[in-house]
Amino acid sequence: MDIVADSLIRIKNGYLAYREEVILPYSKLVLAICKLLANESFIESFKEEKVEGKNYSSIKVVLKYLGKKPALTDIKRISKPGLRIYKSRKALPKVLNGFGLAIISTPKGVMSDKEARKNGLGGEVMAHVW
Repeated sequence: MDIVADSLIRIKNGYLAYREEVILPYSKLVLAICKLLANESFIESFKEEKVEGKNYSSIKVVLKYLGKKPALTDIKRISKPGLRIYKSRKALPKVLNGFGLAIISTPKGVMSDKEARKNGLGGEVMAHVW
């Protein structure tokens, strides 16, 4: 099971169904992606929550709408468990000529394509968001 793809699709489906919030399975990688999406204003906020009566946590994501339109139009998973996609700092993609966001997993953590270019880092291209 690909927890990153599952989490991204839950966020996308939450927007398509005009939900106020979605619950994601907890993972440090998913938490880092939520932090990036919140910093880039694609989601309103997120919070780690302990599941009552269980030994594990989840992440509660509050979705953001601009008027009645979702802040996030689409998410596309690029690197998959069966085929990992890595790019050097010079070959990092620009999503919709800079209007979108590429989520890059670098040796210094998860960051946007703009941050990775600024820091001179390449890495795994996890997803495109616009």
